[in-house]
Amino acid sequence: MNTAGTIDRPLTHDPQKQAPMKPSIDEPAGSATQDFTTTGAKDSRQNRTREMQLIPEAMARAHMHDRLQEAERERPAVRLATARRMQRRAERASRRARRALAMAVMQ
Repeated sequence: MNTAGTIDRPLTHDPQKQAPMKPSIDEPAGSATQDFTTTGAKDSRQNRTREMQLIPEAMARAHMHDRLQEAERERPAVRLATARRMQRRAERASRRARRALAMAVMQ
């Protein structure tokens, strides 16, 4: 089946293989929109498209970098909280041992 592509579903996504845009028949000659081409227009359009496609990847990389820095900043606070928790646990165990010793001495 050899049908022409539509705007929503072009035959190819490669700009160099697509048919060039032609001026509209309804558009009067000498209207405000001029038909002109520049030497690097296709290349710059392709580069822009490539850059646009890489934006989400760059954003994800920046987001991960921020999350890693945040985790690095929080790490000392987590260590301190863990150390305090372990200290309280050790103090409780010490009090229990003293109480048990005192009970054993009194009997």
